[in-house]
Amino acid sequence: MDTFSIILIALSLAMDAFAVSITAGLTIEKKHFSHGIRIALYFGLFQGIMPLLGWLLAAALGDIVSAFQHYIAFFILAAIGIKMIVDSRKPCSIPRNFTSHKTLLLLAIATSIDAFAAGVSFRFIDISIIQPVIIIGIITFITSLAGVYTGKVTGCLLKSYADILGGVILLIIAIKILLTG
Repeated sequence: MDTFSIILIALSLAMDAFAVSITAGLTIEKKHFSHGIRIALYFGLFQGIMPLLGWLLAAALGDIVSAFQHYIAFFILAAIGIKMIVDSRKPCSIPRNFTSHKTLLLLAIATSIDAFAAGVSFRFIDISIIQPVIIIGIITFITSLAGVYTGKVTGCLLKSYADILGGVILLIIAIKILLTG
């Protein structure tokens, strides 16, 4: 898989964190740079770690599923893409204490489960995990930080569009993997 495809996947995976960060921007009364950094660090760190964990799990399963690896990668990425598109239709909800460590930890885990599944697919298409982990973590950090400040201005308006865009990109990459597998 080329770097451009990894960047597209990273952007797609970051859309969940971006959407939640937009919501965070709505809840923060005063824009403190430290709030935006904290949110971006949580999301970026978890989005970077989860693909590694998924990749390691898939590596442990290795030979058991190797004959079906491209189909598995296709179905995982397609399922994530479809889920993102479906989730884009859900109403925007605003948690109350968005900057607490407990809330951020739970949200970071919830938004990075898709990245875990993507890590599984990276192993099945036999690419090194280091570059995707770094790219996914950095892109998620940047988009999350931008999302916090965008949320103050736009509210929930961009959340649905971010989820739809991310879902469509993942579906395109899934089809590419299936066709070139």
